[in-house]
Amino acid sequence: MPARHRFRRVVRLGPVQVGTAYDSRGREKHTAACTAPRCGFCADYDSRAAAELAARTHRCPVR
Repeated sequence: MPARHRFRRVVRLGPVQVGTAYDSRGREKHTAACTAPRCGFCADYDSRAAAELAARTHRCPVR
């Protein structure tokens, strides 16, 4: 069964959404995911700043 996360502090930076959640071990993780269809960009980071930087610099190949 896949893990389900309850994201908080979700913001949208262009086509990318950044959210904060706790992983299965209780550690805070930050995820950046592109919402464009067929893009597939999604990555987890240890800091919010890194996730937001990835969102700002993401060049979506679909757009």
